Amino acid sequence: MSDCQLYLISPLDVSGTFPDRLARALDAQRPEMPVTAFQFRVKGVDQHEAVRLAEPLQAICADRDVGFIVNDSVALAKRIGADGVHLGQGDGDVREARELLGREAQIGVTCHNSRHLAMEAGEAGADYVAFGAFFPTTTKDVEHRAELEILEWWQMYFELPCVAIGGITPENCLPLVEAGADFLAVCNAVWSGDEVRAVQAFAERLT
Repeated sequence: MSDCQLYLISPLDVSGTFPDRLARALDAQRPEMPVTAFQFRVKGVDQHEAVRLAEPLQAICADRDVGFIVNDSVALAKRIGADGVHLGQGDGDVREARELLGREAQIGVTCHNSRHLAMEAGEAGADYVAFGAFFPTTTKDVEHRAELEILEWWQMYFELPCVAIGGITPENCLPLVEAGADFLAVCNAVWSGDEVRAVQAFAERLT
């Protein structure tokens, strides 16, 4: 059995019935590929609104022992007491985030397809590095394409967990798992349809 786990990324719209969808998705997880993290990723809202939107989702994750990670904003992560923050290359320094959020916070860094950026993130004290995009995706504009070799290389030389991201579906995920991805970060594959079926479908790929 693989040790690979799911890392759910929120759609940009987490209002309305989304908290119910998140709860259903987390409750659908299976031991073959558990959901261990959820990234809160909203754009174009002020921090007050972001706090309001995050509150029910953070509670749902806490009830199920799923890490609640804030995308981009160290300030928001600090304000709501999130489990961690995910930093893009322009979102701040790992060391500064650690100083603000504390030793227990999970800090991840987007490293695109760069071995150099990943090694830098590890040296700075990141808890995980994220490589991608591995496949075409509509979640965000893709400037960098990553190949399976970077996962294989990372696993060969480093113990720090790595996340694969970008267009990952139940149908195409197996090579990423076999190459050594510790986490699969998924968004559209789960939220564009039946979230329960999608989470189960990822687990079924490993059985």
